Amino acid sequence: MRSKTAYHGSSHLLQGEGLNTSSVYPVVKRVLEVIFSVALLIFTLPVLVLVAIAIKLESPGPVFYKQERVGLNGKVFNIIKLRSMRTDAEKNGPQWAAKNDPRVTRVGKFIRKTRIDELPQLINILRGDMSLIGPRPERPMFTEQFDKEIPGFKNRLKVKPGLTGWAQVNGGYEATPAEKLEMDLYYIRNQSLKLDMEILFRTAWVVISGNGAR
Repeated sequence: MRSKTAYHGSSHLLQGEGLNTSSVYPVVKRVLEVIFSVALLIFTLPVLVLVAIAIKLESPGPVFYKQERVGLNGKVFNIIKLRSMRTDAEKNGPQWAAKNDPRVTRVGKFIRKTRIDELPQLINILRGDMSLIGPRPERPMFTEQFDKEIPGFKNRLKVKPGLTGWAQVNGGYEATPAEKLEMDLYYIRNQSLKLDMEILFRTAWVVISGNGAR
């Protein structure tokens, strides 16, 4: 069940600045991402079933992993992923994934490298929590932390978070939060179907090459 909580720390978002105000773009983008998400879910269903079995065989715990993230205008929702870590991964509190993270299982290493663990987020797209292209959603505590450290960090909440984005195809895991913010704001100011297609093609290369995986 999705969280109904609102993340109220987004009061200083800039209203309308840098957004694509075309009435056509958001409609076309939404129609295309719904079609793409349904098609990709159907196409990858056999892979998802095999990976789900592998996850259950390797370690106890659920196949899917839900985690609160901050979305459009500060609304909090539950992102869905295939579980790639041990169930006690955050016994010492929330933390970012590190390179060669020992909490990641053997199956987890494979699905993180190939980005298969992200595929269930297509359901988030169909629900309307996320878009196909946009800034990657952060957890509430990290959103609050980064907003204190980086002026204007919450401006990235002016658009729906995405499955992939400009920051992911340019910096990925190696970029700092400040660098990601700069790239996210570039996308918000320049979003268009042409830029979305470029991000999609570059995302496909990232998945094929396995660059930037953790």
